[in-house]
Amino acid sequence: MDRRVHKATHRVAHVSLKGQTNLPLTDGEGASVIVALADLLSRPGGARERQLALGETFVVIDRDQGYAFGFAEKDGYCGWLPDSALGAAFAPTHWVCSPGTHLYEGPKVQRPTLMALSLGARVKVVDVVGDWMQTPLGFIPTRHLFPVGQVFGDPVTQAEGFLHVPYLWGGNSRAGVDCSGLAQMAHLACGIDFPGDSDLQESVGHALPEGADVRRGDLIFWEGHIAMVVDGTRLIHANGHTMSVAYEGIDACIARIATQGGGPVTHRRRIAPPSR
Repeated sequence: MDRRVHKATHRVAHVSLKGQTNLPLTDGEGASVIVALADLLSRPGGARERQLALGETFVVIDRDQGYAFGFAEKDGYCGWLPDSALGAAFAPTHWVCSPGTHLYEGPKVQRPTLMALSLGARVKVVDVVGDWMQTPLGFIPTRHLFPVGQVFGDPVTQAEGFLHVPYLWGGNSRAGVDCSGLAQMAHLACGIDFPGDSDLQESVGHALPEGADVRRGDLIFWEGHIAMVVDGTRLIHANGHTMSVAYEGIDACIARIATQGGGPVTHRRRIAPPSR
């Protein structure tokens, strides 16, 4: 069983596993991330596997050693978050639609900043003050927020907003991102369901025939890596070669990865635009 998507500990399992386990079952408890960014860990105190942003919903199944086990509502990815990163569940009204923004103490750029937020963070707006939106935590520029339900149309454009962001294994923010984190954030911003890791992402969309021309938005996979096609000759990806989000020639990238021992391209996929 893949622990990244297996909604159970050795003590208890989520009700979605009914009939598949003898463990006691629970509906879980919905909670919201209350910090700017929380590392989703493989075990209490373990390695970072992904990250969750402010306001994302996390369904708690079990608790141990000051950590909560559960799964992210957006993609079902399982892991452990510090209890201190979670608070009471709330219904967000807006989400951060810019690559990055700040939460301010007041509705002026000169006021102190309280928190740096990245694309996809979710907040509850309680008032509008000029060009600012007020949340229970502080103020955010209105132009940096979309109402929940409003999305972009082109995942590649969203990925391009992260050019030169540093590479970070398991990263899901402007502070640092890896290949699968970049692809997931870009697609979620366009209302497209998208798993969290590159091997899980290989099932999205449909396969392209060998030798087929690629177009903007197509996905190219290697073992453990994903890139997004920008045009007929270039791709964009977060990569350990430049240690950043960067453009690279498609043919040059394929040759480089093969030369460095990363193997050949394993999949080429295309995602149909979401229905409106």
